[in-house]
Amino acid sequence: QVQLVESGGGAVQAGGSLRLSCTFSGRTFDGYGAGWFRQAPGKERELVATTSGRARFVYYDDSVKGRFTISRDNAKNTLYLQMYNLKPDDTAIYYCAVDVSYGTANWKPRYWGQGTQVTVSS
Repeated sequence: QVQLVESGGGAVQAGGSLRLSCTFSGRTFDGYGAGWFRQAPGKERELVATTSGRARFVYYDDSVKGRFTISRDNAKNTLYLQMYNLKPDDTAIYYCAVDVSYGTANWKPRYWGQGTQVTVSS
């Protein structure tokens, strides 16, 4: 059974940084594509970034390009999202997700974490 646990969320001021982590358990991590989604209050969940199993491919939504970096440490079964220059519009619950497939804009992963709150104040 695949399980995902996010951590690292919090409250920061605009321009600040945070690093989210997602710990994977249950199978072989490098066999899964992984990514981060977010959902702001009153909005639909949206894809932020994805990475293939061995990080050969990465994808970013235009809204975070140049500010966020997705990475993974397969030896530690952990996915990361480093966020710089945070803006109030980045305020959301951030979810990590994995699937045996890898995808970009239309990716629909099977397994999800519970989410971690990120709040950016102006």
